[in-house]
Amino acid sequence: MQRNKISFKGQKIFIGIDVHAKNWVVSIAPEVGIVRSHSQKASAKVLFDFLKKNYPEGEYQAVYESGFSGYSTYYALKEVGIECMVIHAADVPTTQYEEVMKTDRVDAEKLVRSLKAGLLRGNYILEKQYIDDRSVVRIRRTIQKQLSGYKSRVKHLLHCHGVEFPERFSKKQTHWSRAFIAWLMQDVRLMSDTRVSLDLLVRQVEVLRGTLLDATRQMRRMGQAERYRRRHDLLRSIPGIGPIVTMCILTEVCDVSRFHNEKQFAAYLGLIPTSHSSGDKTVHGEKTFRGNKQLGPMIIEAAWITISRDAGLGAQYFQYKKRMEPQEAIVRIARKLSNIIYAVLKNEKEYVPYKTGN
Repeated sequence: MQRNKISFKGQKIFIGIDVHAKNWVVSIAPEVGIVRSHSQKASAKVLFDFLKKNYPEGEYQAVYESGFSGYSTYYALKEVGIECMVIHAADVPTTQYEEVMKTDRVDAEKLVRSLKAGLLRGNYILEKQYIDDRSVVRIRRTIQKQLSGYKSRVKHLLHCHGVEFPERFSKKQTHWSRAFIAWLMQDVRLMSDTRVSLDLLVRQVEVLRGTLLDATRQMRRMGQAERYRRRHDLLRSIPGIGPIVTMCILTEVCDVSRFHNEKQFAAYLGLIPTSHSSGDKTVHGEKTFRGNKQLGPMIIEAAWITISRDAGLGAQYFQYKKRMEPQEAIVRIARKLSNIIYAVLKNEKEYVPYKTGN
């Protein structure tokens, strides 16, 4: 006698995936039934075929931790019909056993149990059309840091060889001008008979400067593209928010409506203090370590310019500075600046700075 075909129609099938480059460790938990785990090729199609065979007609819901694979795994799973959530590793509930007995299978089972229990809140998923834009902005910042590092290496090399700067280059503002580069290439002599090390470093500086210039031009063109132009012009109305910071905001935040209020937006930037509450005692610490590592520091840097261009925020900064260190005071201003950014994007209205004499 032939058995009836098994069906999971109407039942959710939860899937936790520990993602690696060549293989995935997958844990699967139906609404009713035990957790099963297996290792497979890193392929959404292979996983879907396994689910279709063993859990036919189910509603598949997967989760994996954000990491090196970025959004590629998310979109690959979505394309084969598996709903997916990407989660920050720090947001996954973890027992002491799971901390000391960490394996791929333990991680996958931890994910699937949390998903099934409804304990996870997924990260915001960037739309495909914005992924490359965000990468351009991030790569530009990386190049900028690398360029700064190579410039420091050149100066360190000169110092180690006892090279003194001519009087015309005594001020830092004159460094890395065309004249300064020409002096490095033509006139500088090291203690050795050769100067190969200096030539290599200067050549790398020139390459990085050219790449940085190209990336900056790309960003400026992006700002005038239809998908950004309106919001770009609105943000530029805020004192201290230049074109680089503007494009970083637009490519990192994307859709400001995903934040319910100013506090959520500030938390995303990492501009809210830590809080510890026990009984009747509540202690607030420094700003939280959680937050966008690209954007948060840029808003703080922008706040230093804002206080010199916006009389209202400048006055508040000096009031704060009377009772705290300047760095603490500027973080307070950065928080106010984040509120302004949020309001401008949400209300789609230009910011009108406070002016003395009004």
